[in-house]
Amino acid sequence: MRIKTLLAAFVLMAVPGFAYAECSWGRAHEVTMSCAEGMSWDATAQACVPTATS
Repeated sequence: MRIKTLLAAFVLMAVPGFAYAECSWGRAHEVTMSCAEGMSWDATAQACVPTATS
């Protein structure tokens, strides 16, 4: 009975760490893009383009 309790405690302590690691795996390819003033990011062109003003 003691072994089962210790094993259950270990699993309950380890699960949040695995969940956190799973969530951060997909962020390795994300890049934050910032453009110069007067420019904006165009997702289609994948580049900074001049912002249209009227």
